[in-house]
Amino acid sequence: MNLKDLAALLGLSQTTVSRALNGYPEVSEATRQRVAAAAEKHSYRPNTRAKGLATGRAMAIGHVIPISAQHEMVNPVFGDFIAGAGEAYAAAGYDMVLSLVQDNQEERVYRDMFAKGNVDGIVVHAPEMRDRRIALLLEIGLPFAVHGRASEITTPYNWLDVNNKSAFQRATDFLIDLGHRRIALLNGLETMDFAHRRRAGYVEALLSRDLAVDPQLMRSEEMTETYGYQAVRQMMKLAEPPTAYLVSSMISAIGVRRAIHDAGLVMGRDISVITHDDDLSYLRNGDDVALFTATRSSVRDAGRQLAQILIEQISDPQHAPRTKLLEADLTVGRSTGANTQGR
Repeated sequence: MNLKDLAALLGLSQTTVSRALNGYPEVSEATRQRVAAAAEKHSYRPNTRAKGLATGRAMAIGHVIPISAQHEMVNPVFGDFIAGAGEAYAAAGYDMVLSLVQDNQEERVYRDMFAKGNVDGIVVHAPEMRDRRIALLLEIGLPFAVHGRASEITTPYNWLDVNNKSAFQRATDFLIDLGHRRIALLNGLETMDFAHRRRAGYVEALLSRDLAVDPQLMRSEEMTETYGYQAVRQMMKLAEPPTAYLVSSMISAIGVRRAIHDAGLVMGRDISVITHDDDLSYLRNGDDVALFTATRSSVRDAGRQLAQILIEQISDPQHAPRTKLLEADLTVGRSTGANTQGR
């Protein structure tokens, strides 16, 4: 079925059907849903090249990954995000362009993409506190949306983020309510905005309950399994070791669990652990009962929603930047329990 046939079937003009499928704001939501349902039922897929010629767009969205972050290409968080974003791109007729570049070539790649017009927008991953990519993209005028936020940039831009501060404040409060006073934070790299916010939530929770913030109980590293393992082994040697750990990644939490087991202790009985697990498709937090108590958010859904924000910005470039803050759930699993050690 082609566009002409679909329009005739619906009793609409080809222009209206095309605009509905491309997300133009002047088409009503009811019409958009009706057109989308008919297109799905009759397996209609717009020709990307023809669509690009008609709209003056490349019908592609770029993701630029620097070499220093290439591990993200196999990180389950990145994979789930891309899967969610890909669903939104496919529904709107966009292709995805992934570019792996040398760190010192990243600015040139963005400028080349804009000059060549081979993408209509960019998704920015893992923003730092003052991320130079945001200033660059604002300067050259290439539409973009950020997965996360950059706290030190005040110019408006499109972003979607999880409320990391609130999530870690709530998790710390939960551990305090269980009687824990020596709570360790195994955070991600704190040049990254999400990690900065998580630390702020942890610190605020401790201070609000009149507990000291002990630098010996805080770590900030790339979130690997080995990092989680080594951090716990080191902290166990302290005169007053932690009775609980708050961990920024499920991957690191697996290392934490291994270190607890190797010490002859039981997670959830002798030592409590809370992790941020992102509700990952390929790294599930248990089956019927969650293995880890966790602050949870669907990264696949985040990818889908951020992609839609960017597509809407491309369709309506004069619209003010769109932002969305998602709240994480706290799911209680088998990794936490009351403090029985008196610390």
